[in-house]
Amino acid sequence: MPISFRNTVRLVAALLLAAAVTQSVYTALYASGAEVPRQLLWGLEGVIFTLMAGFAGAAMLAARQHYLAWSSIAFAAVLNVVQVGVGLTMFGPFFEVASEVEAFAPAAAAIVAFSFMVYNAAKVLLALALIALGLARRDIGSRMLGGIAVLVGTVAAIANALSMALGRDFTGELPIAGGSGVLATVLLAICLLRLSGEEA
Repeated sequence: MPISFRNTVRLVAALLLAAAVTQSVYTALYASGAEVPRQLLWGLEGVIFTLMAGFAGAAMLAARQHYLAWSSIAFAAVLNVVQVGVGLTMFGPFFEVASEVEAFAPAAAAIVAFSFMVYNAAKVLLALALIALGLARRDIGSRMLGGIAVLVGTVAAIANALSMALGRDFTGELPIAGGSGVLATVLLAICLLRLSGEEA
């Protein structure tokens, strides 16, 4: 039995919320100095984003509108799979070698920088999707949700684009790019849930 477009939208929204939760848990554990189960959290994120790429891609082909939002979500999911894959498979070996051979330290730093570059690019795409859906919601009368979505999406898009262009530490200790990106992900899921109630 084929999965309906409405259910596909709801699945993508659920996957976005799940990704926001895992990223929030990781950040909270890391900030508190607690031991972070990277294999578990990043492995779970890898599965979440792989499923998201498939369902968002299917929705992009089946949608009657909001093509920019759907393509942005689908490609953001693919980029996140790459980013998580780099973290899981390359961080450990590179930092292990760098701890023994100092000359490898720049290579380890480059791997981390590449990972964050991909992470920020994915967040820019999710923010773009939120802006597109926020403008659509505002046009059909949901001014509050639409306005908040456009505002948060714009902040997340600019912050993550600047992180790509200037380096992830351009704001110092302020997690503007990551925090606004997670908030944009949650709002994007809310917009999609509202959309699923309106489109069959």
